[in-house]
Amino acid sequence: MFTPAALANETWELERRSPYNEAIQQASPLTHTPLTKANKPWKLCALVPHLKDAYWIGIDYGLAKQSQALGLGLELHEAGGYGNNQTQLAQLKSCLDGDADAILLGAVSPHLLEGQALELTKPVLALVNQLADNRVRTHIGVNWYQMGYLTGEFLASTPYKRLAMLAGPEGRGGTDLVEKGVRQALQDSQVEIVAVMHADNNRNLYRDQLNLLLNQSEQPLPQALLGSAVAIEAAMGTLRQRNLTNKMALVSSYLSPDVLRALKRNKVAYANDDRVVLQGRLAVDLAVRLLQGEKAFGDIGPAILQLRPDNLKSMQLDDSLAPADFYPIYRVEAKGSKLSR
Repeated sequence: MFTPAALANETWELERRSPYNEAIQQASPLTHTPLTKANKPWKLCALVPHLKDAYWIGIDYGLAKQSQALGLGLELHEAGGYGNNQTQLAQLKSCLDGDADAILLGAVSPHLLEGQALELTKPVLALVNQLADNRVRTHIGVNWYQMGYLTGEFLASTPYKRLAMLAGPEGRGGTDLVEKGVRQALQDSQVEIVAVMHADNNRNLYRDQLNLLLNQSEQPLPQALLGSAVAIEAAMGTLRQRNLTNKMALVSSYLSPDVLRALKRNKVAYANDDRVVLQGRLAVDLAVRLLQGEKAFGDIGPAILQLRPDNLKSMQLDDSLAPADFYPIYRVEAKGSKLSR
């Protein structure tokens, strides 16, 4: 549990990036001191694509705990998955019409608001995912092009020559940006991308896609497989069943508890860590600052950590994942510190 006292001596090492909402950005380091109290018990509305994996559960943990520490109210709604634009738009309208003071929007599509006659009468901050709307000038998260580029740089430094990608939902979240970053980093390398498969972030869908790839007997096996944490989790089980565990290097574009355990056991070669708990905490902090008169913060978030089996012990991962016993929280009551699931 976070308390105001626990925040008193805390600082966060962040990056502020520009130009805003662009794929290729320049980053400036920033030491940020979080608020230890709010001027009033503000109420926040958070909208996320889903809570189906450790990534968004970690965001939820950061949102809920920072809201609790500052005595804020929080309501969280999930759209049920990428592609559910109408569900999220209805949730957004409800938050705009309700008693929320500010909205944290983890958009199911960067173009969610295009063509919509929605007046943003309250501060709206983009959470994790980019949002293409000139009225929204604060984005909490990392650069997903950079997430892909760093992953590609790692692969370019290895002897692997054949790479398959189990990518996320096409055109949603950070999928396209990750792919662009990977391709750019591999442009002058020996690595050939032999397959790219898209699916919603679902283990069963990824498992089916990987089996299709492995069943193509006329093609040699990829030497490396890159995917989301959910895809890599699915791949570990599939490769184990086929006695292929050590035949293909696994690379994850972001971190999950299972991927972290696999890194520790040398079963995953590399993973990015964009510190999702810190992102959630930062989103709450910046929402309060905007409500209390500060200006928009642009693109801001943690620096991306690059995790390998040989450097894990030197990494600080306290704000990277939700605790193992954490269950999603959908409501925090202002001042009372009551949590609802």
